[in-house]
Amino acid sequence: MVKVKICGITNFDDALAAAEFGADALGFVFYKKSPRHIAPDKAAQIIFRLPPFVSTVGVFVDEKKKEIEKIMDRLGLDAAQFHGHEPPEACEIPRRTIKAIRVKELTDLEPMRHYRVSAFLLDTFTKDAPGGTGQIFNWSIAVDAKPFGKIILAGGLTPENVAEAIRMVKPYGVDVSSGVELEPGIKNHEKLRLFIQRAKEAIPVPGWIP
Repeated sequence: MVKVKICGITNFDDALAAAEFGADALGFVFYKKSPRHIAPDKAAQIIFRLPPFVSTVGVFVDEKKKEIEKIMDRLGLDAAQFHGHEPPEACEIPRRTIKAIRVKELTDLEPMRHYRVSAFLLDTFTKDAPGGTGQIFNWSIAVDAKPFGKIILAGGLTPENVAEAIRMVKPYGVDVSSGVELEPGIKNHEKLRLFIQRAKEAIPVPGWIP
């Protein structure tokens, strides 16, 4: 069964709803220029009230390694997601790590061979923002990325297209933010429920290798 990460969490009601609907992980964006930015203090208040067995992921963009490790330790985060231009050595911290790769064409996958991370998150390349734009890229490129490691598919996923994306790519996981929002940082709980349900019900086919 594919893993589901709900990203851009900014309040406890959305976090609890996502957890109760069956999300495997919640993402907290510590990039100050993001419309979904959350301060570590506020994230801590949410995380410490979550039910057990829900993973938490800190999302960072070109942040200093010491600051990342400080926030990770303080909040007890399970994984760090690097969503900027971090070189391979910047992603080497003593935690599970996810490197985001912004995809426009097949050649954008080339840097993946240099990273030693737990998984790669493939998001749509745009000039104006490092992520969360709600735009789709060519999913066939995500299929070509699978030899490099576990793939988390992102970029323009919604309750309406997530099952199709999973059947085509057969990823380890899917990640959504804007596709289940009322506005940046505020989730639509019905969309949350449908997204998670449809992702979890996407039927594996023979030869499924996440």
